Order: sequence, then C-alpha cells, then structure tokens
Amino acid sequence: MSQALPAKSKLGYEHYICYPNDGRRHEIIDGDHYVNPAPTTNHQRFSRRIQFQLYDQIEETGRGEVFDAPCDVQLTDHDIVQPDLIVVMNERRLIITPAKIEGVPDLIVEVLSPTTKKLDRVWKKDLYERVGVPEYWIVDPNDHAVEQFVLREGKYVLEGTHSTRITVATIENVRVDLSKVW
Repeated sequence: MSQALPAKSKLGYEHYICYPNDGRRHEIIDGDHYVNPAPTTNHQRFSRRIQFQLYDQIEETGRGEVFDAPCDVQLTDHDIVQPDLIVVMNERRLIITPAKIEGVPDLIVEVLSPTTKKLDRVWKKDLYERVGVPEYWIVDPNDHAVEQFVLREGKYVLEGTHSTRITVATIENVRVDLSKVW
C-alpha cells in the first residue's frame, strides 16, 4: 500500500522574515523562494535616476511616496517581493506600514539585471498582473529602454517601449526624462 506524499506548503511572510540579511535579494513568488545577487552599479544608477524624477513629482508635491529597494511589498499571503521602485499615491497610503508595504502599489518599476531578466519579464509581470498593479515598467539598461505595461480589464497591455521620455499612464502629470537616466 503506497502513501501519498504531503503537499508542498507554500512559503509566506513568516518564512520570509527568517531569511538572512546577506546582501542578496530574497523574494517569495507564489510560495516559492527566489534569491538573486545584489544589483550591479549600472542597475543602481539607472534606478536612482528614475527614482529622483518620480520623487520630485510625487513626494515633493505631496501626492504620494516613492520607495526604493530593499523595501518589502507583500502582495498576497504567498507573494513578497522587493521591486526596484514602488510608488504609492495618497489614495492607497494605508498599505504603507512601519515594516512593509502590504497591498498593491500604484506603480512598480523593475530594472533588469543579467540574473533577473526571466524573473522580471515573466514571473513578476504575471504576479503584478494577477494582483492588479495598475502600471508596471521594465527598465532595460542594455537597450536604454523602458517597457510600459498598463492594466486594462485585468490584463497588461504594452503601452510602448520608450527611450527618451515616459509618461505615467495611471498617475496624472508624472513623466520621466529618460535622457537623464542613461
């Protein structure tokens, strides 16, 4: 008589907080653990330049907050990520807790690294679409381009691939001059 193997339990926040602070990026997507090395200097440079422009237009005008990695974003019980940039407008500010962002931000930006391309383009894109992140940008440092995905009727639509300027589709009067990023 054979016995059934126990079902694999999904990881959650209680597991996530036990990971070491080892300089690598730990994330849980659909209950599975992913780990990547620290971002490259170019990755950090481009992320920071986008962040500063978003900060000037969102935080400095009192409309919301802009966070950079590492900042935990718990989207569901089994989905905890550390996006490169996170925008939370005032209308959603209650999702900001002292320890993490607990809920769906208004905009998430991921900067591709050699080790994160599949994670950012496939698994995270699918996750962000599934949980309803209104807008998702994938920044490609090698091509000097930003792919802009906007949620329309529950599915991401590619609004365009931008190399000189990008306007946030889901937040009024916010744009990033990409010529100042590359």
